[in-house]
Amino acid sequence: MKPVIGVSSNLMEKVLSVSTDNIHAVARFGGIPIVLPNLEEDIIDSIVEMIDGLLLTGGGDIDPTLFGEEPHTHLGRIVPERDIFEIELVKKMLEKNKPVLGICRGAQILSIAAGGDMYQDIYRQSTEQLLQHDQLAPNWHASHFVHVMEGSILQNIAGVEKFKVNSFHHQAVRKIPNGFMVSGLASDGIIEAFESKNHLFIMGIQWHPESLLQKDDMISIEIFKSFIDAC
Repeated sequence: MKPVIGVSSNLMEKVLSVSTDNIHAVARFGGIPIVLPNLEEDIIDSIVEMIDGLLLTGGGDIDPTLFGEEPHTHLGRIVPERDIFEIELVKKMLEKNKPVLGICRGAQILSIAAGGDMYQDIYRQSTEQLLQHDQLAPNWHASHFVHVMEGSILQNIAGVEKFKVNSFHHQAVRKIPNGFMVSGLASDGIIEAFESKNHLFIMGIQWHPESLLQKDDMISIEIFKSFIDAC
C-alpha cells in the first residue's frame, strides 16, 4: 500500500496554496499526497495518525517570538496560523518517529519545533561574507555548492562530497536542535542540511529539490526516494 504523505500549505487571505512541484514529487516516487490545513491543534493528533510521513514545504517567514526573539527590521510577512499548526504537527511526528522532510522554510520550522533556532535575516545577522542565497535564476537552476558531512544520511543518499543546489531564502537555521547533526554546509558556513540522530528519517534541507526534479537532478531524485521509502 502506498504511504500517505501530508504536505504542508501556505495560507494567505483565507486561501490555502501549495506548489504542484511538491505534489508531483510525492506522487512520482510512490506516495499519496494530502494537502494539510492550517487549523486548530485539536485535529493534529488525528492527522498524525492518518499520515505516514510529512513534507514541510517552503513559504514565508516565521514568527521569531516562537524562538524567543523580537522581530528584526528585515523580517518578512508571517502567518501565525501556519507557524503554530506546523510546529505542533512536527512535535507529534517526532514523538511517533514518523518521517519528516523539511524544505527551506520547512527546515527552519523543523528546527524551531525540535528546540533549535534560526536567522531572521542571514545578511543582517551573520558576520560572514555570504553567497547569494536568493538566486536570480530559474528555480530549476542549481546555483551554489553544498558540502556534505561524512557519516550522515545525506552522504548515503548523495554518494558525493559536494553537489550543487538551488537557493531561494533570506532566513536559515542557526542552531540545530539537540539530538540532530549538521549534514550539509554552504561554503560560507550557512547550514544547508541537518538530520536527526535518533529518528528513522527526520531531515531539513535549505534548498528546493522539488524544483530541481524538473531537470531530473539525480540527488533530488534520491532524496525523495529515500523519504518516501522511509514512510
